[in-house]
Amino acid sequence: MLNRFWIALLFVVSWHVGVLDASAGDVDARYRACVKECQETGCVGERCFPHCKFSSKGVPFDGPWYMQEPLYLKWKQWDCQGDCRYHCMIDREKEREALGTGPVKYHGKWPFKRVYGIQEPVSVVFSALNLAMHFHGWLSFFILLYYKLPLKQDRKAYYEFAGLWHIYGLLSLNSWFWSAIFHSRDVDLTEKLDYSSAVALLGYSFILSILRSFNVKAEASRVMVAAPFLSFIATHIMFLNFYKLDYGWNMKVCVVLAVAQLLIWAIFAGVTRHPSRWKLWLVVVGGGLAMLLEIYDFPPYQGFVDAHALWHATTIPLTYIWWSFIRDDAEFQTSNLLKKAK
Repeated sequence: MLNRFWIALLFVVSWHVGVLDASAGDVDARYRACVKECQETGCVGERCFPHCKFSSKGVPFDGPWYMQEPLYLKWKQWDCQGDCRYHCMIDREKEREALGTGPVKYHGKWPFKRVYGIQEPVSVVFSALNLAMHFHGWLSFFILLYYKLPLKQDRKAYYEFAGLWHIYGLLSLNSWFWSAIFHSRDVDLTEKLDYSSAVALLGYSFILSILRSFNVKAEASRVMVAAPFLSFIATHIMFLNFYKLDYGWNMKVCVVLAVAQLLIWAIFAGVTRHPSRWKLWLVVVGGGLAMLLEIYDFPPYQGFVDAHALWHATTIPLTYIWWSFIRDDAEFQTSNLLKKAK
């Protein structure tokens, strides 16, 4: 029954990927006319942008108009094109609302309202909270291993998966950091860093789920298991960065990796006698339900909270439970090893 659920979920996600790629706002005639006029004048209605410099004849100084912003605006990555698109989008959405028409996507994204120049403020806040939660979890795990549990004579932990979880903690911190940056400002660089970091974390988490669930301890065996998956993940990241940022294909890869590791952890929770397996079940079930927010997409409420932002919110308590399980696993394994040593 569980297998059928995840297979059905995978097919639904794959179907929605193709549907959600289209952006109705991009082909809207009024929106396109607004952006075109703004590109020619640097103004949307009565709002003109001081970082768009034009001559008296409307000809840009020393090159394209979108290259003429001051240094501080270049640093923030807000240019004339970004402002034109944003204000045209906001004005068009006001018109649509007055006509009783719902919001549509523009350039693949819902019409979010900026706060202090931040594109998706709620997602940024939740990404930052996830970052803080992972830092707390990893730090508490580190303190448990090296300051509370017994150590070997060489000051190394008895827990044989300690190093793997340390790498997981660092990859998690990196992924949520770039998630916060990307949701602050969506440009080519931040988008690729966010996507690459997320794929790296998902790929490594999948490998780790295999190694821990099947209790793979020998270094040679770990390398043999990890090598083909690491090769695929590295190739996929290079494909996204240097060949084509294919959103549909990337979504399918991420969904397969996420579903596969949830299935592995579910099987492990079902067969193990681990004292904290209930925490594992909470994460598996909660993670599966949270994925539904990525499938049943909806426009942002009041221009701020959408399904993706809520997905970020659900991962905050799940992260706390997850690191709690990891700490419990370290104590459980250490206790078993010490009993065997006696």
